[in-house]
Amino acid sequence: MLKRILSATFLILVLVPIIIAGGKAFSIAIGILALLGLKEIFDLKKSHSDIPSGIMLFSMCMLLFLIFYEFELHSFGISFQVLAILSIGLLFPTLLDYKKKKYETKDALYIFGVLCFLGISFHSVINLRNRNLNLLLYLILTPILTDTFAFFIGKYFGKRKIAPKISPNKTVSGSLWGSIIGTSLSSVFYYYAIGGKEIYLIVILTFILSIIGQLGDLLFSKMKRENDVKDFSNLIPGHGGVLDRFDSLIFVVLAFQVLERFI
Repeated sequence: MLKRILSATFLILVLVPIIIAGGKAFSIAIGILALLGLKEIFDLKKSHSDIPSGIMLFSMCMLLFLIFYEFELHSFGISFQVLAILSIGLLFPTLLDYKKKKYETKDALYIFGVLCFLGISFHSVINLRNRNLNLLLYLILTPILTDTFAFFIGKYFGKRKIAPKISPNKTVSGSLWGSIIGTSLSSVFYYYAIGGKEIYLIVILTFILSIIGQLGDLLFSKMKRENDVKDFSNLIPGHGGVLDRFDSLIFVVLAFQVLERFI
């Protein structure tokens, strides 16, 4: 527990000033985190065959392109031209390794999905920071508060498990109360720091994001179980890897960009 607290404190001291500063420093930090997340995905050996070093380098370059480039269709940070480049660049090399069957079409399509997913997600984080610092802070606070209260309430009062085979520590009561308290506190922050919406709309939006954040956490836990690993990496002592810490936020950010059009 002490290691976990110290690591969290260090992360806060490093990341908070970068988030507040924004600009190039923030964008570079997001790019580094995205590349670390991509490496963690590549390290999930059961999800794919051996990936050639050339494909890894191409994937890293394309991920950074997806994150940093401003597209005409920039709502989700991607365009049809980039999808075409990804398709050709990932699929055609499978012809070179046809007999060895180390890098196959299923691997290419797997990487294609990973790059789109990570590219859209981390590009969205940069866009949201450029739009409004408080908006990004709200989206960070929502899953953090939800997960924190869900953990402590579930630990001391939770009995019924949500998905014991995927995440044995998550309980129904912890999840419910985590969402209720997380929604309440995050909604107050949104109302006073951002504004522009009726309070009931803010509560509805925040509650949905809170639930989606927990589902995202479960989904990433399922990915780890499928690959027989406890954490995506040991980069952050006591916390795991980049994707272990940003799993909920990724889905909250993606969901927000859809929900804000309707709520």
